[in-house]
Order: sequence, then C-alpha cells, then structure tokens
Amino acid sequence: MSPNNRAPASHTYFSQRLRLHYIDWGNEGAPVMVLVHGLHDHCRTWDDLAAHFCDDYHVIAPDLRGHGDSEWLRGSGYHYSDYIYDLHQLIVQADLGPVVLVGHSLGGAIAALFAGVYPELVSRLVLIEAIGLWNAEAPAVPAHTHIREWIEGTRALAARQPRGYADLSEAYHRMQQANPQLSDAQALHLTVHGSNQNEDGTYSWKYDNYTFNFMPGSIGQEDIIALWRRIACATLVITADNGLEHRIGHDDTMQYLAAAELVELADAGHWTYHDQPAAVLEHLRRFLQAA
Repeated sequence: MSPNNRAPASHTYFSQRLRLHYIDWGNEGAPVMVLVHGLHDHCRTWDDLAAHFCDDYHVIAPDLRGHGDSEWLRGSGYHYSDYIYDLHQLIVQADLGPVVLVGHSLGGAIAALFAGVYPELVSRLVLIEAIGLWNAEAPAVPAHTHIREWIEGTRALAARQPRGYADLSEAYHRMQQANPQLSDAQALHLTVHGSNQNEDGTYSWKYDNYTFNFMPGSIGQEDIIALWRRIACATLVITADNGLEHRIGHDDTMQYLAAAELVELADAGHWTYHDQPAAVLEHLRRFLQAA
C-alpha cells in the first residue's frame, strides 16, 4: 500500500432531506473503508491517509451534516442520533457494508456508537482520539437546568457571526496556530478544502457555528456504554499523549470494548493522524493485516 496520484470524486446523497457530501476514492469491489472526521473538520482531512489505502480498499469519506460541503441544519440542533442516521444512510444506500470504519474525535464517537447499533455493518473499527465519556465526572443536573443551559447557549450562537479572514493566507496562518505540529503543506491543504470565499472576498470556515451546541437528550452515559458492549468486531483505539481530556481508551473505558487494543502515541496531540502520520499508518496496516 503506497500513496498514489489518484484524486477522489465528489458525490452527494440525501439523509433526512439534507444534501450531504462525500468523496469516493474508487476501487469498486475492494473492501470498503469509511473515514469519519471530527468536529469542525471536513472529509479532505483524510486525504494523506486515504492515499495509502485506496489501492487495497474502496475508501469513502463523508462530510458530516453542518461540515465541509454538506448542508447545514435549519430549525433544529445537531444530535448524535442524526449523525448515526446519516452514516447508516451512506452505507446502506450504496450497499457498502460491512465496512472498515475509522473515526476521529466526534467521528470516532459516532463510529463507536454506530458499531454498537449495527455490529453487522462493521468488520473492523478504528477509533483515533474518539470522544469518550466526557460527562463522566459531571454532577447530575435537573432536566430543566440542562434545557435552559442549551437554550441560552443556542441564543448566544445566534449572535455569533462566522469569522472572516481577509484572504486565504490569513486563514492558513490561523490553521497553523490551531495546530502548530501541522506541516506547511498540511495546513494549506486543510485550509483550502475547509474554507469558502464570501461575497465580500473574505474567507470563512465551512462548518456551521451551531454545531458547537449539541441538543439536550443526547445519548446518556449508560446507553453509550451499553452500545460499546455490543461492538462485535476487533477494535483499534489510538490516543495521543497530548490528546483530548476524555477520550475512548482513557477513564477506564477499555473495559467496555470486548476485543480492543489500545495504542498511545508520543509527541502527538488530538489531531494524531496529522501529528504522527507514519506511526498511525503503521498501526493501521498492522491491525488490518491481522484481520
């Protein structure tokens, strides 16, 4: 498996009347690998990794709703169950399953829940810095308090305007500041594919600001654990020494995954597959070849 010059093709599909976008690296008939990005990221974040696997896998990477080139919600909030529904639509509409499912951050949380809901559709699961039991230590609050906090947070987002950057170079430098470990080429690639030029000539990130505030009624901690216990396939969990505070693989979460291996990478942050691409590739190859 080696990088190549193949370029992915853009496609759309519909889920809950939303037009959602994904890229397809081709190779029909090969085992399918689906790459799910994290919060405020986009499908092209996987390009370097996908190039290493598209000779042996049919690699597909969606833009989550409210991200990249997928449509934003209007009149509703963002909910984990909806992200799971979108992923199911993508896999089932094209009869792709069972798939190798790889997720990062929010995408990792979605992938783990999806594998618990539909274990028959996932042959191998890879979780990179996946959001875990983020509210494990949070004190319980009454429902009315939780809903009021959500309403106040959403009202605050309504007044928040997308930040405009004078030119692509300014957006590129902001990307470098957000993750100093990115190479210049990585930062430019993520900026070009993660921003749009506005009517006034400025640039803004593609993601919807409303994705900052999840709807109340999100899947509870006990239900999350129950879904993790239903995962039937082998699972590779990759975390970083400077990663997310609460992610799968920490907070004693490995006990809920029946057939899982944990790898922690040094000198890496939350964007682990950008910070240590060679190490992530090595572990992915080993894990998939063992299958």
